[in-house]
Amino acid sequence: MNEEKINILTMPGLSVDMETAGGMRLTASGALGAACRPALKRINERLREEKPVRVDGDTVIASTWLPPIPGKVFNRLIRAEVSCAMGKYVPETVSIEITRECKCNCEHCTVSEGEGEMTTDQIKTMIDQALDMGAFIITFTEGDPLLRDDIIELVEYVDKDKAIVNIFTPGTEMTPETATRLKDAGLHNLLISIYSTDPAKHNQTRRLEGAYNWAVDAIRMGLDAGLLVTMNTHASPERMHELPGIYELAGELGVHEFSIWESVAKRYGDPVISEEDRQVLLDMHHTLNQPGPGPRIFTSSMFESEMLGCMAGRRWAHICVDGGVKACPYMPFEFGNALEENGLPAAWKIIRSLEDFKERRNLCMMQDPKFLVNLDAIPEDSKSKYSYMGILK
Repeated sequence: MNEEKINILTMPGLSVDMETAGGMRLTASGALGAACRPALKRINERLREEKPVRVDGDTVIASTWLPPIPGKVFNRLIRAEVSCAMGKYVPETVSIEITRECKCNCEHCTVSEGEGEMTTDQIKTMIDQALDMGAFIITFTEGDPLLRDDIIELVEYVDKDKAIVNIFTPGTEMTPETATRLKDAGLHNLLISIYSTDPAKHNQTRRLEGAYNWAVDAIRMGLDAGLLVTMNTHASPERMHELPGIYELAGELGVHEFSIWESVAKRYGDPVISEEDRQVLLDMHHTLNQPGPGPRIFTSSMFESEMLGCMAGRRWAHICVDGGVKACPYMPFEFGNALEENGLPAAWKIIRSLEDFKERRNLCMMQDPKFLVNLDAIPEDSKSKYSYMGILK
């Protein structure tokens, strides 16, 4: 960057500049400057204290979970954070289940029970609604998006001036040609989970023989195609000891980021990680993100406790394969259906009207005992989602 200060966003009441002398720092001025300074402070801390995923000329990718800085999508992030700071929460991330099909049969899969899935046009409508509401991250997920014939068309459809596009896949369907087509279609980030460095344990989690080798090969294909690639894993009480080894594997493969998501409860009393375990994750985040070899690390503990708080129903909305809307993939309550009149905006309005989502929570709601007591009201035979009515307030 040749200039010492670059304006990256100007809107009524707000100007955001990037200062480049001696490193990168975002500053805000104008009547709305105070509203967005907390968000800019968090971003500046990442830029100053932690290694970025990648620097491409005049563009910085601080995390695979964030849009490039500067850029039009990043400008939407700033606008969304200003809106949130003023009390008008925006579903910044919208994840969409686009198929039930998957070779794997994971116990932790959140795909809805039932039959059928949305058409191409219906999914495009969901994307349009999300972007109109201010979303800047669209994530395709559940079961395996690569099993939809229209996946390239859907990735292409997302306006890249408005949102980055992510795909979660177990990797069983990846080919070099598919990886290249995804890159050409504008995919921002390919996300593939590895649950253990022991292939047998990973295969057991996926309930599919050969799943480990397919996942590793898919990671390599994504990298060879020039995609950003994130290796994900789940932290649970019984898996904590495996995290260092999985991170080492991520480094050997050369992924851009290693993302750790904490396992959540399905019922009140289910085991979740302890505060001591959570501190281990935070220590990993701070230590491994210092300048040096190895991929950047992302932890939901850091993101949802110290940075933004639980995102469910505040900055995140999830659309199920049948159009049902949840506050996040892990919460079993449904707040409407995106295929009905007013769709996603109507469901989001319901979520934002409930007291449970009013205040910031520094703990994932699906790990918070005070919230998990609500799950006892859900019938035992309800597998993935249940109406919020009569339960949440």
